[in-house]
Amino acid sequence: MTPLGHCRLILTRHAKSSWDDPAQPDHDRPLNARGRRSARELGDWLASRGYEPEEVLCSTAERTRETWAGIALAPLEVRPHIRYEPGLYHAAPEKMLEILRSASAPTVMMIGHNPGIAEFAAMLPARAPLDPDFRRYPTAATLVVDFQIDDWSKLGPAQGSVLDFVRMDGRA
Repeated sequence: MTPLGHCRLILTRHAKSSWDDPAQPDHDRPLNARGRRSARELGDWLASRGYEPEEVLCSTAERTRETWAGIALAPLEVRPHIRYEPGLYHAAPEKMLEILRSASAPTVMMIGHNPGIAEFAAMLPARAPLDPDFRRYPTAATLVVDFQIDDWSKLGPAQGSVLDFVRMDGRA
């Protein structure tokens, strides 16, 4: 739960996708086995820390939808409202900000794609995490950041305080 008068964003890049079918449209690419494992691990990690979204803003791409499905297998106490947003598919940071400003719950998870998600993550906190992977935002990377605002419409760049940054790449 977020403190009163605060909003929390859980910003996740989709897990590792499959390239088994080179003729498959990008939007329709599913997760590979490593990606499915990473999504489940990410859900467990979020639940273990109490980072539970009340609203999920998810790209309509198959790999982002499957990432959420894997996360949702975790023992989450909250069952969030899910919004599949076509505008998040390969969105620029400005579009991601516009969509996030329309969120209604205090704790929101956004699941999207690079390069936009890495750029969006970099513009949110007042101070970026020191993790060397933060700037490249690998698959299944997740930033948890709090904002001292009471409504997402008031969100602006460099307002956030980083709580966590994790990479769940599913590697052994």
